[in-house]
Amino acid sequence: MLFQQIAQNKRKTIYVLIGFILFVSLIGAAIGYFYGTWLGGLIVAVVIALVYTLIMVSQSTNVVMTMNHAREVTDANEAPELFHVVEDMALVARVPMPKVYIIDDPSPNAFATGNDPQHSAVAATSGLLEMMNREELEGVIGHEISHVRNYDIRISTIALALTSTISILVNFGMRGLWWGGGNRNRKEGSSAIDLIFMVLSILSIILAPIVATIIQLALSRNREYLADASSVELTRNPHGLISALQKLDSSQPMKNVDSASAALYISDPKKKKRTSHLFDTHPATADRIERLEKM
Repeated sequence: MLFQQIAQNKRKTIYVLIGFILFVSLIGAAIGYFYGTWLGGLIVAVVIALVYTLIMVSQSTNVVMTMNHAREVTDANEAPELFHVVEDMALVARVPMPKVYIIDDPSPNAFATGNDPQHSAVAATSGLLEMMNREELEGVIGHEISHVRNYDIRISTIALALTSTISILVNFGMRGLWWGGGNRNRKEGSSAIDLIFMVLSILSIILAPIVATIIQLALSRNREYLADASSVELTRNPHGLISALQKLDSSQPMKNVDSASAALYISDPKKKKRTSHLFDTHPATADRIERLEKM
């Protein structure tokens, strides 16, 4: 059951990521069509996505830790239990020891980031260290180390870069709409098919940010299920993570969390309650616990 769930979640993650990349290409082509050449727009979108992704991947740890006001633990004596649990989980997962950071916030939470297992980092809030016992802390850190081992940290960085690329493209397209459009808007005698494609291009530009957000959050939610299952594989103890998730779910929101990195945390740091789950950064805790109880 455990390995089947891990394999299923990996396949879903790949499908969503491929869909994300295709969506970026579609938006680029739509904007290009609006300005007269769909192929040119597609090429520009791919180039921007590649450049932005390379920048984000090379600097992700420093950027994310700075955004979340995290301080690095350079000596194990500063936070011995956290440091040694990270060390133990990394050893079991057979990945290099990540850098360890602490965020001074009373709300319990944690996340992992980086480009790959060789350049990874794990951050935990001071509230997490105060609230969790050893078993629960192992479940949480096992979850984060699983993100490292499964290369989720790179996927989340790429997803953030693709979302930013769409934002750049949409801003460019909206300027064209505001100032009267591109070459195709100025053509006379356009056919009905041409006008239909023009309308579809405009709708794509307008709806792109919403769709991009939904895809990014769907990718994030799927990663959480996978990391939960992988944590159990590492600790051989689903009860530690179940207990930790229950405590995380009943805790208060974080005080100074960065919105752009909210999806990285093991639990929604803002504790927002929505009637629709499309814009949730994390799966419902009850669903996560239900899956863990079946392992």
